[in-house]
Amino acid sequence: MIPALFLSHGSPMLALTDAPARDFLRGLGQTIERPSAILVASAHWETPVPAFNAVTRNATIHDFYGFPPALFAMRYEPPGAPDLARHAAHLLAAAGMTSTIDAQRGLDHGAWVPLTLMYPDADIPVLQVGIQSSLDPAHHLRLGRALAPLRADNVLVIGSGSFTHNLSRLRPGSVDAPQPPDVVAFADWFDAAIGEGRMADLLEYRARAPFAVQQHPTDEHLLPLYVAMGAGGEAVSAERLHSSAMYSGLRMDAYAFR
Repeated sequence: MIPALFLSHGSPMLALTDAPARDFLRGLGQTIERPSAILVASAHWETPVPAFNAVTRNATIHDFYGFPPALFAMRYEPPGAPDLARHAAHLLAAAGMTSTIDAQRGLDHGAWVPLTLMYPDADIPVLQVGIQSSLDPAHHLRLGRALAPLRADNVLVIGSGSFTHNLSRLRPGSVDAPQPPDVVAFADWFDAAIGEGRMADLLEYRARAPFAVQQHPTDEHLLPLYVAMGAGGEAVSAERLHSSAMYSGLRMDAYAFR
C-alpha cells in the first residue's frame, strides 16, 4: 500500500533553489508507486473544521510576498478531485468529525511547491484538507486516521509543513549555513520519538521535546506531520526519508508512514 508522507516544504524558494531537500523531492516521485490522486494537508490552509477543496482544475495560490518575479510566474494547476473530496468528507463523518467542502480554493505553496518537484507534469488529481491550528496534535492524528482508508485506493496522503519553523532565527542569504545546537537537539529528539513509537511524547511534544517552543513558536507547521502519521494507520511504522536544513534553522526532514 502506498505510504503516507510528511514533507517539509520550507521556503517557497525551494521551488527554485538548489538544495539537498530540492534534490530529494525531485527524486521522490520516482521512488514510490504512482498515486491515483494526492491529498495534501498543508500548514498554509487553516480552517475552523477540516475542509476539502473540490474543484475541477486547481489554481495556483501565491500566498507569499517579497520573492522574485520568477516564483510568482510559476503555475502548478493539476486536475482537482471533487468526488474524492466528498468521499473524504464521508470518511470523516463516519469517524464522528465535522467537515466542509470548498468549491473554489486552489493549491497553496505548501502543496504546489513540493508537488511541482515530485510530479512536474501536474497530471495527477490533487485536493487539499485544511488544518485546525487552534486544536492539538491529537486532533490531527485522529484526522489522519479517518483518512487512512484512502491509501487502499492508491491515494497519496501528504502532510506538508516544516520539521522546524522559527522564521525569526533563519539566515535567508545562507542556504547551507550550520545548524544551531538547539535545532539539532529538537530534531534528534523528534526523530527518536517517531522511530520508537513514543506516541505520548509526540502528542505532548511542546512540553517534552527540548527547545520545542523555540523551534515551533506556533504549531501549524508541525500539525501536518500528525495527519500523515495518522494516515499511516493504527499500527504505524515510520521511515525517515530525508534529513537536511536550509538557512541555518529550517529543518527539511521527511518521513514515510505505513
